[in-house]
Amino acid sequence: MTTARLPPETRNKLLVLSRIKGKTKSDIIKESLDMYYDYEEKEIDSFTVGEPYFGNYGSGDGDRSVTYKQRIKEKIRDKTSSD
Repeated sequence: MTTARLPPETRNKLLVLSRIKGKTKSDIIKESLDMYYDYEEKEIDSFTVGEPYFGNYGSGDGDRSVTYKQRIKEKIRDKTSSD
């Protein structure tokens, strides 16, 4: 058994939801935790799936993240000067 202290507002919301759904407060908390675990699992999986690819398919230009503002300025200047 685990005990959690809830602020009065949260406790009242839980009580109302319990009455509306006809479920015990424990059941609602269990379902909520299951949903939270599922959500977190998906977040972790997204990162885990992409992790092998991070940094493997670059442009070969090692300073792109440093010089991006300058490259944007040049593209805008080239575009506006050709009009």
